[in-house]
Amino acid sequence: MEILKNKTTLQNYIERQKEMGKKIGFAPTMGALHDGHLSLYKAAKAENDLVISSIFVNPTQFNNVNDLAKYPRTLDFDIKKLEDCGDVDAVYIPQINDIYPEHTESKHFDFDGLEDEMEGKFRPGHFDGVATVVEELFKQVKPDNAYFGEKDFQQLAIIKKLAEKLKLPIHIHGVAIFRNSEGLALSSRNERLTSHQKKEALILHDTLIKVNEWFRIITIPEINKRVVEIFAKAPAMELEYFTIANEETLKETDFFYKDKSYRAFLVVNFGDVRLIDNMHLE
Repeated sequence: MEILKNKTTLQNYIERQKEMGKKIGFAPTMGALHDGHLSLYKAAKAENDLVISSIFVNPTQFNNVNDLAKYPRTLDFDIKKLEDCGDVDAVYIPQINDIYPEHTESKHFDFDGLEDEMEGKFRPGHFDGVATVVEELFKQVKPDNAYFGEKDFQQLAIIKKLAEKLKLPIHIHGVAIFRNSEGLALSSRNERLTSHQKKEALILHDTLIKVNEWFRIITIPEINKRVVEIFAKAPAMELEYFTIANEETLKETDFFYKDKSYRAFLVVNFGDVRLIDNMHLE
């Protein structure tokens, strides 16, 4: 596996691969890698000649400087994990000036309202930061295909909209949420939980399974009420928000239309760890 430590090295590498006509699959990360990330590379390997990872903790997508400071940085571990998985041909580890050569600040984007729903209400400017770094990485890596997990479903929708609006010649793929054997959605933040807390955090997935069952038989206001009651009985957890939204527009709905697709989204604060999960409603 090639380790590309700056923009110039990456560009030389990409140029050689493009000259050979190789189709490139790409999944950017902020490191602290887990098996959920590796599932992206497994999906990419099946559809591309070459798979590239990137590791860059992007400062502009953090609303809270303490959250940025606490974000786990495990570069040596991450490189070993990528090497061992066998699906990644190169990893790009840019420096801050490779991504932000002048000022470490976001561009402003219009995503037709996708950015104003859910996470956008609680984390203003977050998706501008995400889109700024992803656009720059796309320009540098020049992938044919890019892979993002459905765990961050709103982010996935926004990146699809970014590619559409900028007319980027990149196909954006969503990869199913990767869960441990008990159902917990893997995330870098989850690594800050103790083994006991990870057991307690299964309440998120369990709740979503119940929502998928209730979805067929009771109203959305009643579902909302039941979810609030579930977390009221879990005092260690604070329910930040629960919503059922249209998968295309991400707008909250209070009624089901048969020709639309819906997804339940759940965000909980567990101590100083913010847990997110979601589920497509059948």
